[in-house]
Amino acid sequence: MTESEKMRWDLSQLIEFDDPGYIEEQLSAAIEATKEFGIRHRGKIVSYDADQILAMFEEYDQDTLRYEGPFLYARRMYDADMNNDVAKRLADKARTALMSQQQAYAFAPLELGELLAKNPEIINSPALTDYKHFLEKISRSIPYMLSEAEEKVIIAKDKNGVRAWSQLQGDWLATRTYQLEIDGDIKTLPYGEIVQYYQHRDRDFRKHVHEVVYNNLGADHILWSAALRSICADHLQMMKMRKWELPMTQSFLANDVDEETVTALMNTIEKNRSVYQNYLRFKAKVLGIEKLGNWDIMAPLNDTPEKKYTWEESQKLVVEAYIEFDEEIGAWIQEMFDKRHIDAEVRNGKRSGAYCAKWHAGKSAYILQSFNGTISDVFTQAHELGHAMHAYLGTRAQTPSNFDISYCVAETGSIFGELLITEKLLKLAKTKEEKKSLLATVCDECGDTVFQVATRIWFENSLYDAIEKGKYLDGDLISKLWVEARNKMYGDSVEWLDEMQWWWTFKLHFYMPTLRYYNYPYVYAQLFVYAMYRLYKEQGNEFVPKLKALLAAGSSKSPRDLAAEIGFDITKEEFWQKGIDQYKEFIKQFEETLQKKERA
Repeated sequence: MTESEKMRWDLSQLIEFDDPGYIEEQLSAAIEATKEFGIRHRGKIVSYDADQILAMFEEYDQDTLRYEGPFLYARRMYDADMNNDVAKRLADKARTALMSQQQAYAFAPLELGELLAKNPEIINSPALTDYKHFLEKISRSIPYMLSEAEEKVIIAKDKNGVRAWSQLQGDWLATRTYQLEIDGDIKTLPYGEIVQYYQHRDRDFRKHVHEVVYNNLGADHILWSAALRSICADHLQMMKMRKWELPMTQSFLANDVDEETVTALMNTIEKNRSVYQNYLRFKAKVLGIEKLGNWDIMAPLNDTPEKKYTWEESQKLVVEAYIEFDEEIGAWIQEMFDKRHIDAEVRNGKRSGAYCAKWHAGKSAYILQSFNGTISDVFTQAHELGHAMHAYLGTRAQTPSNFDISYCVAETGSIFGELLITEKLLKLAKTKEEKKSLLATVCDECGDTVFQVATRIWFENSLYDAIEKGKYLDGDLISKLWVEARNKMYGDSVEWLDEMQWWWTFKLHFYMPTLRYYNYPYVYAQLFVYAMYRLYKEQGNEFVPKLKALLAAGSSKSPRDLAAEIGFDITKEEFWQKGIDQYKEFIKQFEETLQKKERA
């Protein structure tokens, strides 16, 4: 098997027969199973006792596991090759089937809400212990529920509305190519391949790459602004229909958190902007320039050892990092490679970015990334395999109903995985230059995740404020709002290319259908894990079962309760400051590495 073949995932494990016709049959069967579920339970749930509710949950979970594979197959096949006609057809069939399922299931949470409003004590029934938090979440949503007919109309509307806009944005970006002169040759590259040059050693070339990409994206701003305008306007309309108090309310419900927690988090970020700004000024000094350009923010240091990693080298490093933390987890990570559950080959038509999708029935996961051999790709691999660690633990302990994980908790394993690979690489570093480079990477990545991503929350707030004030979100206004939010975070620490006003156009998180404010869970998770990492350094092996228990809990407990079990109060700014303090510790280590060199 060639290296290229090793870097492509094997989706055939998801289904009994690797045949498009079979996949379509299974998707149709899933729709029929959902309809039968409705025949058995519609109009009856409001009078169910605890045992009947338990039986209904078990039936739902069994159906989910039975048809999970075909849905995963169709969606993963499309993400791997968006230009493939068969993949397009299967993905569309899967979207249609999902819409039909959502419509057919729409009555269940509504009737459960009616039952819980009438008999709230049923939540505490011993028979429903495993589903207690699931029911608590439904109870929390009762004030925002609509009628079944309205819910069905919304689902149908979304398929050809916000979901279609989101698909268009993804499809369009997947087909974009960019021309660059590399080593004297003009090359046409997809976005997934061009991103490696954002961290090129040549500063002028890095700058040129940013100019090319964002100038091209800006040329399509009419498309991007139409998509974003429609998605945001739709959200505000839904906010009024459902009587959500804030544009963020939906995200609080979806992420199983509360306004108090997110406010404490964002207040901590705002109060610590100077930590990041001062780091960026320090990095400029290290690079020997007066001020960083935006093309320098994630750049390697001038004396960074130039190293490319092969697929096998990256695999060995990441697997060993997890084994050194816990042998059982390390064996699962190795299995992801052995079973070819990772698609890392760079190719045109492939979805940009990286993700990990759990496979509950297989007690495993599938990962997509574009591996170019950079240190950033190694970190991405460790990150996504942290999600796989979460999937392996959670699918063994929870039912599908209890593995609808809050996005805040969903990033816990992945960011912890980044810290494990950081420890591994620091141990292996043979020179001060290597160690300095690694610490710079950690400081860059954390700063980007915490502060740059937090900027997006301010940006989203400004979009909804603008619409409410009657302003028209064209490309120019959206860019103006983005630049204002960006400058609030970065101050005068960075020089920005004019083309960077179009940064918002490509970020798929802004276009996610029916889930706004997708970004703050990343900020939450980064600081939460950094605070947790400090605990790990204090407790050593004693901490390992605590992390495994947290990840195994899935969504059976709230993020607040999961944090409380290891001694954290996420509603307090003092807790989030612990995460900032760990970031400051990494910056301190980076500075000390430089000082040692100077003294030497």
